[in-house]
Amino acid sequence: MAGILIFSENNGLALELVTAARSLSASLLAAVAINNDDQARMLAEAGAQVYMVKNDDIVPADVGAVAAAVTQAAEKAGADTVLLASNRRGKELAGRLAQAMGAGCITDVSVIKLEGDKIECQRNALGGATVATQYIDAVKKVIAIRPRTFEAAGREGTGKMEELTVEIKKSGIKVLEFKSRAGDSVDIEAAEVLVAVGQGLNSRDDLPAVEALAQKLGGEVACSKPVATDKKWLSEERIIGLSGKKCKPRLAVLLGISGQVQFTVGIRDAKTIVAVNSDENASINQMADYIITADLHGVVAEMNKKLE
Repeated sequence: MAGILIFSENNGLALELVTAARSLSASLLAAVAINNDDQARMLAEAGAQVYMVKNDDIVPADVGAVAAAVTQAAEKAGADTVLLASNRRGKELAGRLAQAMGAGCITDVSVIKLEGDKIECQRNALGGATVATQYIDAVKKVIAIRPRTFEAAGREGTGKMEELTVEIKKSGIKVLEFKSRAGDSVDIEAAEVLVAVGQGLNSRDDLPAVEALAQKLGGEVACSKPVATDKKWLSEERIIGLSGKKCKPRLAVLLGISGQVQFTVGIRDAKTIVAVNSDENASINQMADYIITADLHGVVAEMNKKLE
């Protein structure tokens, strides 16, 4: 392995990638920060060799320009492997970067480890029904790792920062203004406690009681895909599973969720799972630490009363 370069525009995810890179190599770690001095200092404090790119022609919305900058940083660092975060931006960048580098590419990786001279990656396959182990049979590699797969790196050393000049074709995209996205901005991946609802919830009118429970537990409300996409009761930012987010909370209270594999792949790494379902044979019970076989509405009401 010639070396590893990491990149994410998100500071927290960049620190997770530092930990991922260290699991593969103790020393061959570099990072690139694009127009982000604070991130450059943070990554240096985590022990990475940081290449600082300052170029106003690089517009984050122009993925091709970002890919060109990361490619040149990888060349400077002598890195044959680039680790990205497998969030929405990271997955879009992965394909463009692989093409620019002439590399192989794997996204949505949940386990990564070095076996001999191969980087083995595990990711969900067949709609989440199984886990496939794959590796890139090429010299250059681009690997996008799912958020929360690794813990964020701390201040484990003093890395160096070096400015890097890159050649970028001026973007045809001009940013006129930034606006906050309308609607929900919750980050369920960062939540330590999640109260998730499924199709067992009778009505949208029952959501306030669920939200009250989540608030009392110091957590966030999440859901299975149909609750957001079919019923439109919650935003898609709150979906757990294959079509949503992979979450790793300390506590997950799952209300009226049957346990389809498309959902469970996003919550199975929770430290403690409490399943509330009126069906004693619900699939979700197979992965739960605690099982309450009862109507979820009564359970939520009782929990709210006890937590007053």
